[in-house]
Amino acid sequence: MQRIFTVLVLAVVAAGMTISAAQAGGGRHLQMYQTQGMFADVKQDILNAVANKGFVVDYVARLGDMLKRTGPAVGSSKPIYEEAEMLQFCSAKYSRAAMEIDPSNIVFCPYVIVVYTLPEDPKTVHVGYRRPMAGGSLASRKALMEIESLLDGVVREALDMN
Repeated sequence: MQRIFTVLVLAVVAAGMTISAAQAGGGRHLQMYQTQGMFADVKQDILNAVANKGFVVDYVARLGDMLKRTGPAVGSSKPIYEEAEMLQFCSAKYSRAAMEIDPSNIVFCPYVIVVYTLPEDPKTVHVGYRRPMAGGSLASRKALMEIESLLDGVVREALDMN
């Protein structure tokens, strides 16, 4: 009987973790959020939130346009995104701190925030970022967690979640 109870408790906990992950979005390697609105408005809100933190988006990758344009060349006509862009920026302060601790932390710079809509639901805007996977020494993990906190703060500000 105790074994059945234990299995049931584990199943409930696992189901709860699955629901939480779906609501929070993402997984270990990324953090995703959703909001209702227009792609251009949400993108502008992200640009504003980045600027409010004192940073400048130095590159915008128009990934959705590239995939639409190159689909026929690779034998695919399936639309993946209605609109999709990657906004790239960096922080000299946070990146330097992380790289002074561990030079291999260079792989986490620049920071990228994605914003996209899907063809079947263009009013739901997906916003997310790659999580800097904290590894290495305790100091390195702390520095990378500060970068993740910065990224999450930018997205939450843009989506009025603060």
